[in-house]
Amino acid sequence: MTLEPDTVAFAKSLHRASPAERVSLIRAGVSASRIPELAVAMRVSRERLLGMLNLPDASIRRQARQGVMLSMEQSERVIGLARLIGQVAVMVEDSGGPKDFDAARWIGEWLEQPVPALEGGRPADYMETLTGQALVSNLLIQSQGGVFA
Repeated sequence: MTLEPDTVAFAKSLHRASPAERVSLIRAGVSASRIPELAVAMRVSRERLLGMLNLPDASIRRQARQGVMLSMEQSERVIGLARLIGQVAVMVEDSGGPKDFDAARWIGEWLEQPVPALEGGRPADYMETLTGQALVSNLLIQSQGGVFA
């Protein structure tokens, strides 16, 4: 699987990738530089993104400086979040939504909003585990008939 430099293109490629392709990418590790790229694209602070994913700030800074890849566990969390961005981008495209829809920004905002299906919890609070990310992904699928604005 070829990695795209653009965050949303990268996210869409993750969403469309087979599970085996995602496992290969997780095993290879994601560059620590993806963290600030995701934060900028989502319009959230780097610190907030690290908090959502339960990633240690000092370690991530060191890994980014040294050009080191994230661990498999860390990579899996980052890929899971990026995949949600890709999921939303593809959902909006497939439903004929606007071409200029900013899926990364939408996810950044939506993750912070209380959701009744989460008993008033915020999707951001579920990003630190794969089970939580799957739960949020399923909520997005269930809401596909809704408005993405």
